[in-house]
Amino acid sequence: MQNLPSTDSWEHSHVFDEGNPLAERNTRWVVIITAIMMVAEIAGGWVFNSMALLADGWHMSSHALALGLSVLAYGAARRFAADARFAFGTWKMEVLAGYTSALLLIMVAGLMLYQSVERLISPSTIHYDQAIAIAIVGLLVNLACAWLLKDGHGHSHGSHHAPDGHEHHSHGHHHDLNLRSAYVHVIADAATSVLAIVALIGGKVWGASWLDPVMGIVGAGLVAVWAVGLLRDSGRVLLDAEMDAPVVAEIREVIDASPVAATISDLHVWRVGKGMYACIVSLVTSADASPDYFKKQLQIHEELVHISVEINRRLA
Repeated sequence: MQNLPSTDSWEHSHVFDEGNPLAERNTRWVVIITAIMMVAEIAGGWVFNSMALLADGWHMSSHALALGLSVLAYGAARRFAADARFAFGTWKMEVLAGYTSALLLIMVAGLMLYQSVERLISPSTIHYDQAIAIAIVGLLVNLACAWLLKDGHGHSHGSHHAPDGHEHHSHGHHHDLNLRSAYVHVIADAATSVLAIVALIGGKVWGASWLDPVMGIVGAGLVAVWAVGLLRDSGRVLLDAEMDAPVVAEIREVIDASPVAATISDLHVWRVGKGMYACIVSLVTSADASPDYFKKQLQIHEELVHISVEINRRLA
């Protein structure tokens, strides 16, 4: 009886993403700092009657919640990384957190718009000096948080020779969408802080009290635009709507250039990690070639971390 290799020879891990420990730790610090500043701004806005400052504080409260969600997502993805229930790993927990954060941003934009329009219609007295001081502190805190979260929203495109002697290519964006959502929240806060400072100084120097609610409206628009962009990008990943990604064209190029003639009859590609993709490709060929033959050719692209190939024989 012929001895066959054990199934261990073909088994492999489904943990495709190594996580982001530095981002997780820094985001945790940002949550703490944001929560402290949130309380200060809401209290200051209420006491000193500044809509821009109060809106910034409530805005920051939603960010504290969203940033906390980001931290929980990192922890959950790490905790359940080896759980067999997750067919392609737990990375999408982080993406789901980013999507949820974007929804919170849209809600914040709506609240900012409502409160600002209300204050524009019914203006009230603002204690400018105190409000300006708190807004400046808020901006400094936001800039510090942004520095903590600055990250690799970068991408890579290139090739190198691996120890097996074959040239391997990587081509794709390596965004951490969870970290990006946290970063957008902090930048949105910084922008609204700047607008609040401009509005308060304008009101103090020129008596233009209407600038305070107007800047709140402008801030709401900025937050909404950022939120929609984040919703779009994270939603595409969650819905596996990335068949227009560059790696899809690269798969087709590899098969077209193969020494063994084959035609793609079915192709599915989806993301399983930052810059990492899985693919299922069904080929039709009249040649006597194995799935491993084509898998080795596709492995030239390093972002393909899980490849399944089906061979269908074309009748002569």
